[in-house]
Amino acid sequence: MESADYINLSYQSGFGNEFATESLEGALPRRGNSPQKAPFGLYSELLSGTAFTAPRDDNLRSWLYRIRPSVVQKPFKKIDSGLVRSTPFDEEVATPNQLRWDALPMLDAPTDFVDGLVTMMGAGDSTLGKGLAVHIYAANTSMKEHFFYNADGEMLFVPQQGNLILHTEMGLINIAPTEIAVIPKGVKFRVELVDESARGYICENYGAAFRLPNLGPIGSNGLANARDFLTPVASYEDREGDYTLTCKLGGNMWSSVINHSPLDVVAWHGNYAPYKYDLLNFNVIGSISFDHPDPSIYTVLTSPSNSDGIANVDFVIFPPRWIVSEDTYRPPWYHRNIMSEFMGLIHGQYDGRKEGFVPGGSSLHNSMSPHGNDAEVYEGAINAELVPHYIKDTMAFMFETCMLYTPTKFAMETKYRQKDYSDCWQGLKKHFIQPT
Repeated sequence: MESADYINLSYQSGFGNEFATESLEGALPRRGNSPQKAPFGLYSELLSGTAFTAPRDDNLRSWLYRIRPSVVQKPFKKIDSGLVRSTPFDEEVATPNQLRWDALPMLDAPTDFVDGLVTMMGAGDSTLGKGLAVHIYAANTSMKEHFFYNADGEMLFVPQQGNLILHTEMGLINIAPTEIAVIPKGVKFRVELVDESARGYICENYGAAFRLPNLGPIGSNGLANARDFLTPVASYEDREGDYTLTCKLGGNMWSSVINHSPLDVVAWHGNYAPYKYDLLNFNVIGSISFDHPDPSIYTVLTSPSNSDGIANVDFVIFPPRWIVSEDTYRPPWYHRNIMSEFMGLIHGQYDGRKEGFVPGGSSLHNSMSPHGNDAEVYEGAINAELVPHYIKDTMAFMFETCMLYTPTKFAMETKYRQKDYSDCWQGLKKHFIQPT
């Protein structure tokens, strides 16, 4: 694979900041956003992530100063979408049954990030700006002459195996397992592999852009801190050749021929940009008295819906943490939830499962579908000595939504779906003691 030693992986700290960055000194105009002639003969281009008239606190936009404007491309032609699915999710029906999958395998044939995307499920409608899709990616080839942007939603990367370098219009981001990255809707990028192969999860968010959750009674500190989010500095490619630009729009894949790299932004400023975050920086909040707080205390990012307190999608993690509460059933309790939960495992073992939930695997519990610990975990938990306990060497996560997930045909028919998943609860014993 290509060495990444030659690239400049530099970042700016903070979430939602108004950034200003230039890879050539003087490339940012010193007065106005769209001068008559931009410095160095660059083109001015506005990239808007919200409507022009969105409230100031919600408005997302960045000014790009690039070698060529984005209009320099041939017309798009619709292409085969492979195993990528999107609006409408109508191949199957939403199911109340609990579903679980083993990790999908790495591929033998040369496959880059876009060609290796597989959609597992989704909800909502990308054309109406609400809902999401869940994809698994597997790749063994870097994107060199192939570029991509998603006009349906922003993309949250959750690597499970293998390091990636995301070459974006705004700069370069490297991510490894236990780190995440978000590429906003419309931002062009290509994916370079650092290792021989890579696999991970993608949350494609059709709704409001991800943001930090409000902390409420927690106060001013805790969970994910804004200072730990990193946004790349400007870094451009000035390359000419025969390249392909793939676009996802309206659930379909489209392809255009271009004669240059579209990652030619020499300078930019604004608050609409890719970013990364190390999940190990998450400041866990928990109980130190009794009872088990709701998993919402593990929310890293949220995409709000039009209803207060109900998320279009929450990104929740279950990281290493101390558990010290007294007289408390410590693993996740048995649960039925109005929200729908897709869960994945980056590494280690999830404390609610002993067997079956493996790194790279996933599970789905739709709205009001009961779920919880298997029989072995339950028996161990009710008899455990309640001393302070540190859960280590683990990182699980959840894409939780107020909508109903509908699995794809691939997800329901693949041999990697565990058709015996529900068996893990059939060994739960009756412990009821009738009073005399």
